[in-house]
Amino acid sequence: MFKKLSIPFSCAALLLFGSCGLMAQHQRTASLTDSEVEAVREAAVFPTERVKLYTKFLNERADKIRALTNRPKSGQRVLKLDDDLQDFTALLDEANDNLDQYGDRHSDIRKALKPLSDDSSQWATILRALPGEPGFELSRKEAIEAEEDLADHAKRLLSEQDAYFATHKDEKGQERDDDQVKPGDTPKPDQPKPESPQD
Repeated sequence: MFKKLSIPFSCAALLLFGSCGLMAQHQRTASLTDSEVEAVREAAVFPTERVKLYTKFLNERADKIRALTNRPKSGQRVLKLDDDLQDFTALLDEANDNLDQYGDRHSDIRKALKPLSDDSSQWATILRALPGEPGFELSRKEAIEAEEDLADHAKRLLSEQDAYFATHKDEKGQERDDDQVKPGDTPKPDQPKPESPQD
């Protein structure tokens, strides 16, 4: 005979829906506006520009969180902070994924890594200045962890790229994706090869 589990239904339901909530939170993708999506798409082959875009978006999201920090406490504020913090975390994770990709292919993104590292310290200050509340404390902790991961990654990658390009000077400045073409420019067609002289 099968033994019945002695876990009360209310506890089982809490465990089930609680774990589902955490899974959904981890699987969330960043909410980008149509113009932001288009800008990211246009910068797909320009690693430095794309990392700069993510830094810009993160600065804008961090400003929204800072603006809510000192507002009077209310249920609406809690919901808004929880949503903004989850979105901030998703954007941090996406930026981190991009660093992984560009680091693996040795794209020279050092011009974007320095401002990213500088701005990340401001994001950390904003997140830690936000007093925790039950309604968004988990989202706040996850945002802090994601910010620390991205900051460490950017710092480590900058050091690795300095060392790599010091010994691969011919690759310095290359982004591995049409690096000679800037966003908005039209690539020039290949010049026809001169005909060999006839005997």
